[in-house]
Amino acid sequence: MQEGKLPEKTVERLSEYRRTLLICMSAGKTHIYSHELAKMHNITAVQVRRDIMFIGYSSAQRKGYDIKDMIEVIGKILDAQNGLNVAIVGIGNLGRAITAYFSGKRSKLNIVAAFDNDSEKVNRIIAGVPSFHISKIPEVIKEHNISIGIITVPSDFATEAAKSLIAAGVKGILNFTSVPLNVPETVYLENSDMITLLEKVAYFVK
Repeated sequence: MQEGKLPEKTVERLSEYRRTLLICMSAGKTHIYSHELAKMHNITAVQVRRDIMFIGYSSAQRKGYDIKDMIEVIGKILDAQNGLNVAIVGIGNLGRAITAYFSGKRSKLNIVAAFDNDSEKVNRIIAGVPSFHISKIPEVIKEHNISIGIITVPSDFATEAAKSLIAAGVKGILNFTSVPLNVPETVYLENSDMITLLEKVAYFVK
């Protein structure tokens, strides 16, 4: 863990809490107790209180946590003040699905460009995002000040895609391929291998 940074699992749970709190707020709920939030996420109330303590938030004991206030506090912790731009490399079925799903979900994270080597997907707007040839990564990353790359290419191209993004200056990569990537210490890497995730589910189901 980098100095001054929250533990990775805490960051994950804070993101999950915020999604739940937004749903609760949209349903008209104004306050929530730690045990309620814990039950929704299948964890303990102690864990919820510990995570909330990390961000320096406290509740009015009688009414629980103020949902709107907690959403704002979590946002100040998780979100970059001026927002961050994101690019997706590989705008096939998975890339399109991720782009379409994410659209409008977070005002501080914006997918602003896509890259592919398929001529039929280049110089078009796909899922609301302009798509460029993969050779344009250096100039587009710089032009749009993109700091995060999402890789959804076929496995054979994953390493090359990562190298291109890193050389262009991205600081974070979300890897949806099954290929393990080597990145510099200055680049944060998160792997989301769906085969591994499904096998994990299968293990606990069998």
